[in-house]
Amino acid sequence: MAKVGVILAGSGVYDGAEIHEAVCTLLHLDRRGAQVQCLAPNIPQLHVVNHLTGQVAPDESRNVLVEAARIARGAIVDLSTVDGGDFDAVILPGGFGVAKNLCTFAVDGPACSVDPEVERFLRQAQRANKVIGLLCIAPVLAAKVFGAHQPQLTIGNDPDTAQAIETMGGQHLSCPVREIVIDAPNRIVTSPAYMLGQSISEVYDGIGKLVEAVLELAGG
Repeated sequence: MAKVGVILAGSGVYDGAEIHEAVCTLLHLDRRGAQVQCLAPNIPQLHVVNHLTGQVAPDESRNVLVEAARIARGAIVDLSTVDGGDFDAVILPGGFGVAKNLCTFAVDGPACSVDPEVERFLRQAQRANKVIGLLCIAPVLAAKVFGAHQPQLTIGNDPDTAQAIETMGGQHLSCPVREIVIDAPNRIVTSPAYMLGQSISEVYDGIGKLVEAVLELAGG
């Protein structure tokens, strides 16, 4: 049984983890019999977005770990307390929280920095030859952290984000929403999810292929 860490960037597409992507990931993993541990950094969100209006709520503040616990039904641990090498694989759903909370890509583009605990965990996983799956906008993390290895990644076909990935050292490959890109040498699997998806069924299918490939590479 593969042990998989799922890193969540909060709760909600505009300021946290994309909830559909997170739930589809957890469902596919459960159906494959994986042992899953949800993880999140114990840090404040960049900001809070009212998901009804799409506007920033200037007087509100929320914590990434506390918000992510909503998706995990409370079964979540602080990312700083675990080692990336202790998992067979890690998967990161997307959502703007990845680019706002797990790194500063939403503000700084290719010059972004990655949260120290997120970077530590990913580097530990990579050094231990573990498998890393990334959905939606999350491949920008791999481009930033592993750019020296020129990972092959996809966020779909958005030209600006693709160029940013190339600038950070990644190799971007265009990919339909229901498909995946497998970089076997770097043990990284990516899929566009809601970077392209127009429906939850499209996203579900792509995530299913990603989960299957991640588990196969992990030997689970």
